[in-house]
Parts: sequence; C-alpha cells; structure tokens
Amino acid sequence: MRIVSLLPSTTEILYALGAGHDVVGVTFECDYPPQARRARIVSTSSLPEGLAPAEIDAAVSARVTEGEDLYHLDKGALAELEADVVVTQDLCAVCAVDVSVVDDALAYLGSTARVVTTDPHTLEEVLASIEQLGAVCGRETAAHELVAGCLARLEAVAVQVAGRPRPHTLVLEWTDPPFAPGHWIPQMIDSAGGVAALGGVGEKSYRLGWDEIAASEPDVVVAAPCGFDLSVCADLARELVAAGRLPEGVPVWAVDANASFARPGPRLVDGVEALAAILHPDALGLPDPQYAAQVR
Repeated sequence: MRIVSLLPSTTEILYALGAGHDVVGVTFECDYPPQARRARIVSTSSLPEGLAPAEIDAAVSARVTEGEDLYHLDKGALAELEADVVVTQDLCAVCAVDVSVVDDALAYLGSTARVVTTDPHTLEEVLASIEQLGAVCGRETAAHELVAGCLARLEAVAVQVAGRPRPHTLVLEWTDPPFAPGHWIPQMIDSAGGVAALGGVGEKSYRLGWDEIAASEPDVVVAAPCGFDLSVCADLARELVAAGRLPEGVPVWAVDANASFARPGPRLVDGVEALAAILHPDALGLPDPQYAAQVR
C-alpha cells in the first residue's frame, strides 16, 4: 500500500501503527517521528516564514476572507507517487489541506486513490481515528493495542487526580490575539484534574479579549499556541507576562503545543500527563521539562 498523509497527526499515527514504510508522501510539517522526513513532501504552506503570531493571524484572516488557499498541494508529486490512499482532514482549513482540494486534485489527475478523512473533535474521536487508520492500513491489532495503551495512561492520571481540588485552568491556543482552546483541549484539562476557565469540549477555538481573560479568574495559565514547540511557547508566554497581559500572581506555564496539544494523535496523552503535573505537582511531581516549563 502506498499512502500519502496530509496531516502531521495521521503521519504520527501511521508510524505508531508500524505502517511507516507505506507512507510515501507527507506535508512540510510532518516531523515526527524523524523518519517521516524521508518521504516526499507534497504539501507546503503559502505563508511566508518568520512571521510573529499577530502577523500570522492577520495573514490567515486575510487569506480566508479572500478565499485563498493556505497550503500548496503539489499535484505533480501526487501523480508521481501513485498513491493508493490519501489521508486528509475536514476539521480546520488553517491546519492542513482541505479534503475538497484533495478531491479536486485527484479528479484532475484521474487518480483512483482512496481519500480517507479524519475529523476528530474530542479525545474519544482522536482514539477512534487511530482505529480508523488501523483498519485502512491493515493494522487493526496494532491500533487496538495503541488505543488501549492511551486509555490505560489516561485512567492512571484520573486515579492520581481523583478527589483533589480542580484548578480553573486557562489554556491559550494562540497568544496574539489570544484564543480560548477548543476541540479536545478543554477535555484534556478535565482529564488532567482541572476545569477549563474558557473554551468548550468539541467546540472551535475562539478569539478573546484581555478583559475576558481577567474575568475568567484562572488559577493557572498555560500557553499552548498552535504549531509552536516548547521553546517558542515559553518565549511567547514571557512576552505576555512582561507586557502585563495576564492576571497578576497567577502561575504561567508553557507547553510543547506542537507535539502534545495541537495534533490529534497519541501524543495528546503526553499533554494530559504534563497538564496533570502542572495542576497537581504534589500528586504527580513536576512535569517533565521536555513537555512543560514554568514561566512565572
């Protein structure tokens, strides 16, 4: 089987299922596991590099308003790879190539590749997408085992935080402008033993005003701007602290949003474990420094 994966999360899942050797095409963002970089890149961003968060937000908003694509799909590469399966998404036009673009490209090429879409909004749906991809690539047993392992780790966290006070937790899915978290992140907060100060499970993230952040009265703020690693998230969190944007006296943490929060795959469990350690260090100890860093 020859698979083109147009999502970093599905690339991760396919490799975790032992189907990495079947992945012949990926996106420019597919960087985990490192072996994924060996596959041909078939999708790139239309945004220039080096933009600050406010500039990214402005550029994305302008392109969406004008109906322009945020990603470039290399039709030539698709044709040459002769894929049997193309995995894409119908969740967020900002995150990856939309399924309609893929359908149009394959029709143009006369390709008979099967298009598989994933559209998870909750942790349960993320785990279901693992089972879905396992069925697609003939790795059902590996998928069952991976899901069972994720559920066991989530249950272990639930046991450790059970009966403890649940801090009001504000996870910022973007920092300039600030965005409340959506989709699975409020559920991650709940699973980690907290209460989401803003944002709803399964809902889209949404833009916030700084007054809304103050009014939410969080006990802890976690910076997890979509697509950035821990180092950049920490820098952006420090900027918010230095600018006096966040409520005084509230602990501020940064996490590896790119690895453990933004991508709907098995590493979301790493994010839950990191959040649980942030919220309940007396029960779990401080979080692993590769996943989280305290800024204030």
